[in-house]
Amino acid sequence: MPLTRIVYCSELTENIGSDEIADILQVSRENNAKQAVSGVLLFNTHYFLQCLEGSRAAVNGIYCRICCDQRHHNAQLLTYGEVSQRLFSAWSMAYVPWTEATRTRIAQYSIGTEFNPYQMSAESVVKLLEELARLLLKDAG
Repeated sequence: MPLTRIVYCSELTENIGSDEIADILQVSRENNAKQAVSGVLLFNTHYFLQCLEGSRAAVNGIYCRICCDQRHHNAQLLTYGEVSQRLFSAWSMAYVPWTEATRTRIAQYSIGTEFNPYQMSAESVVKLLEELARLLLKDAG
């Protein structure tokens, strides 16, 4: 079965805090580990950007469940396809906190200073994810 990567963005529908994000991450990490899915979540209090990597069936199933989650809306696929290797193999679900360093990296791949994944090209999103993976590995090491 081919290794598949999906990247999507969505908008927050309700005001959620750090406890809810922690819960999302904990549940994602547990469920993803059971299905050999890796990925990353970026959240800036308004937009989600998430990458999932694994088997096509597992990634598709998770994305379908995500689309039904009432905490966000307007989910849009930014890129989907087979890949030769994972960007986030070390994490069942990494989390990129919203910091000045994150903002600086995002600005390199965005058309403006504010993070809006709906305005990013698929190529820019993948390049941003590659940069974030390097940053996470550096911080972990």
